[in-house]
Amino acid sequence: MTYQEILAAARECSGPYCRACPVCNGRACKNTMPGPGSKGTGTVAARNYDAWQDIFLNMDTICANGPVDTRFTLFGQTYDLPVFAGPVGAVKLHYGDKLTDQGYNEILVPACVQAGIAAFTGDGTNPAVFAAAAKAIGENGGKGIPTVKPWDRDTLFAKLDQAKASGAQMFAMDIDAAGLPFLKGLNPPAGSKTVAELREVIEYAKVPFILKGVMTVRGAKKALEAGAAGIVVSNHGGRVQDGVPATAEVLPAIAEAVKGRMVVMVDGGIRSGVDVCKALALGADACILARPYVTAVYGGGAEGVKVLTDKIKAELADTMAMCGVHSLAEISRDMIF
Repeated sequence: MTYQEILAAARECSGPYCRACPVCNGRACKNTMPGPGSKGTGTVAARNYDAWQDIFLNMDTICANGPVDTRFTLFGQTYDLPVFAGPVGAVKLHYGDKLTDQGYNEILVPACVQAGIAAFTGDGTNPAVFAAAAKAIGENGGKGIPTVKPWDRDTLFAKLDQAKASGAQMFAMDIDAAGLPFLKGLNPPAGSKTVAELREVIEYAKVPFILKGVMTVRGAKKALEAGAAGIVVSNHGGRVQDGVPATAEVLPAIAEAVKGRMVVMVDGGIRSGVDVCKALALGADACILARPYVTAVYGGGAEGVKVLTDKIKAELADTMAMCGVHSLAEISRDMIF
């Protein structure tokens, strides 16, 4: 399949909210929730996308002519490029009846491994969703990151036990999911966590732990204090709070504050290998794409995941070569115009 064929196929089965647009820029779905849109005015997802388009790269082809190496290592696992599929939950509600969460992860996780990357997997009110996702990661060499919501302590520990038993070698929490409606009003309480509460969870996990949903230098330093091995600069695609900045706008300051002491990832509106190169030049170690991989799975299954990943890898390699760098370590801030 071609990428265009995948988009066309996804349009037939990912409605009624997602339009599988030629470019997933947050405009057609805007404030559709349920659906892939953003909260309130629905402008944050579009702001994420636009911010990457407003960043420009400097070309430099007066350099050695050699192969480009896009490989990336995260906590001992090596991947073909610094790109991960993002955690997505309730796919049936947001993207159409074709797949359940379990069915989606059963396609996504092994397809990502085959494509040379890995998936962050989602979580939800149905405990079977997280359990099945963690199991799929364990069955694929631990290449994947089971991602928990900020539940109460006992629920979190039980989910981490499931993930560890399945063979997962790293965990994540999308801490910004504290703003999701289904987490509010639970008993026992779920939602925001203190540094001390996070430290207890991270120490219990005993494997590298990533906190997703950091948008400030202060938040990054808190994550570091709690013992997180990495963070994801993320505003949850605008789905938990309206009126916040784009991830590209806050990434440089956050990366400058904690780079070298923890892994810094970023998501939000990243749609191409060119965008990935921009993010790395601004200080990120790796990028996460969520909505595009939903479209890839709905439109092409495992083949769709490979086609999208190969497309991003080729764009990244071409961009690096045209900017005069041949490894990820050579990408630097001076590449930004």
